[in-house]
Amino acid sequence: MKTLEEFEFSQCPKVSPQQIHELAKGEYIAKAEPIIFIGDSGTGKTHLLSGLAVAACRQKRRVRFATAAGLINELVEAKHQLQLGRALARWARYDLIALDEVGYVPLAEVGAEFLFQVIAERAEKAKVIVTSNLPFSEWTQVIPNARLCKALLDRITDRAHIIETGTESYRFRRTVEKRKVRTPVANPSSATPPLAAEKKAK
Repeated sequence: MKTLEEFEFSQCPKVSPQQIHELAKGEYIAKAEPIIFIGDSGTGKTHLLSGLAVAACRQKRRVRFATAAGLINELVEAKHQLQLGRALARWARYDLIALDEVGYVPLAEVGAEFLFQVIAERAEKAKVIVTSNLPFSEWTQVIPNARLCKALLDRITDRAHIIETGTESYRFRRTVEKRKVRTPVANPSSATPPLAAEKKAK
């Protein structure tokens, strides 16, 4: 689990350090206010989700971290074992659920219903942090039942802190920068042009 101390805010200019550190104090949990991180892959959503979850753990709160697919798979398995009620009760006991990757995989109707059950059960009582790579207008790609999708969004966005992390992958940018540092060209003018090198090889 990554912490907020490790997060490179300089690489994610759209994210406010002040807002994140204020949220880390945990008042959003007491006030039952959801947090939603929306942005493309590699923009820091999961790291921020993890950091806030760790901060909540340090405050002695009961926290559960899972991907949306992991949550749904657990509940589907519990249903097959006739333990669905018990599994839902376990999820309801957490002070905070950190739910990653909502929107990466389209959900079957039963999966969407389970996701709705968990979130609806927590509405105005206990909170969730959610990450998604999709704007709300595109959530019907994941939850095809338009009525269920609308009901889910109504609950998850009520009094929510909605934070956009942007579209530029800082992970990709960081990888490119590291490669530049590792493989510097000492004398660019003396380097063999790619085309010439290819002819020489032939």
